[in-house]
Amino acid sequence: MDITVAIDAMGGDHGPHVTVPAALQALKQNNEINIVLVGLTDAIESELRAHGAKVSPRLRIHHASEVVNMDEPPQSALRGKKDSSMRVAINLVKSGEASACVSAGNTGALMAIARFVLKTLPGIDRPAIASTLPTQKGQVYMLDLGANADCTAEHLLQFAIMGAMLVSCVEHKERPTVGLLNIGSEDIKGNEVVKQAGELLRASHLNFYGNVEGNDIYKGTTDLIVCDGFVGNVALKTSEGLAQMMGRFLTLEFKRNVFTKLTALVAMPVLRAFKRRLDPRRYNGASLLGLRGIVVKSHGGADSFAFQHAIDTAIEEARSGVLRRISEQLAIEHMQPSTPTKIPA
Repeated sequence: MDITVAIDAMGGDHGPHVTVPAALQALKQNNEINIVLVGLTDAIESELRAHGAKVSPRLRIHHASEVVNMDEPPQSALRGKKDSSMRVAINLVKSGEASACVSAGNTGALMAIARFVLKTLPGIDRPAIASTLPTQKGQVYMLDLGANADCTAEHLLQFAIMGAMLVSCVEHKERPTVGLLNIGSEDIKGNEVVKQAGELLRASHLNFYGNVEGNDIYKGTTDLIVCDGFVGNVALKTSEGLAQMMGRFLTLEFKRNVFTKLTALVAMPVLRAFKRRLDPRRYNGASLLGLRGIVVKSHGGADSFAFQHAIDTAIEEARSGVLRRISEQLAIEHMQPSTPTKIPA
C-alpha cells in the first residue's frame, strides 16, 4: 500500500536541516512511501539542493507561510497561525492527502491543533501521548506521557485500549499485556482513581496483568504501562536524567587517571554497545493516540537519525491500521456511540 507522510519541515530546533535529510533517508529505505515536505518553499528547496536532491513523484513540497515557534503558547498557534507548517501538515491528514503527520515542533501547539483539526475518535474523550522506553527484554510502550495531568478511571481505560491496540499492530502481538502503574502490586494500593481504573481494566477484554510499580518499567514486566500524564511525564523525565547521570559518571570514572583511561580503551566496544542500547534517538517518536488521524511527535532537538525514527513510527502505524484497530476494540468494550462513524483505515 502507498503511504504518504506529511512532514512539518519547519518544526523543531533545527527545522529543514534535520527534517529534509531524514525525509530523504526514509524515502531511500521505504519504496512504498511518499513524502510531502510542508513549510517555507525557499528554505526546503535550499536544503534539498544541499543534499543533491529535488522534488519528484514521491517527494513534493507544500508551501506554508508561517512557522510555530517552540515557545509559542498553544492557543496563539491555534488561532493566530492558520497557515503554519504544523497546521497545514495536519490538514493534509484530515483531507486524506496524507496518511500521517510528523512534527518536531511545539508539543502543546501540536496537540491543540491536532485535536482541533482532526477531532477525537468516537469513544475517546482525550488524546494521549504514547512512546517507548528501553527495557531488559526490549522495549515497553507507555502512556500518557504528559498530555493529561488529571484523569478519571475511564480515561485510563481509554488509554489502555489505545495503547494495547498500538502495541498489537506495531509489535504484531495479538494480546499484549497491560500494566497499570501504581505504588504497589496489590489491588488495594493506590488512590481512588487508580483503584477504579484497575476494576475497569479487570472487567475489560484486554490482557490486564495488574498493577505494576516503577521498577517494572525497565524490567519489561508488561508490554504496555498505563498512567496519567502527570505521573508519566515525571517518570519519563526522571529516566532521562538518570541516563544522563550514568553516562556522565562513566565518563568521569574512565578519565580519572592513566590506568582508567587505558581500561576505557579496552572496554570501548562494550561502552559503544551500551551507548547504542540506551541511545534515546532510537526511541524517538511519540504517538498522539485518540485522534482521527495519525500524528507523531518527534523530540524538538532530534537530529536526522532520530527524526527518521519518528517518520518510521508514523509509517508503521499507517501500514498496520492502528486507528481501525482502536475503533474495533472500543466497540468490543461498548465504548463507541451507536451511530457509525467513518474511521480512517
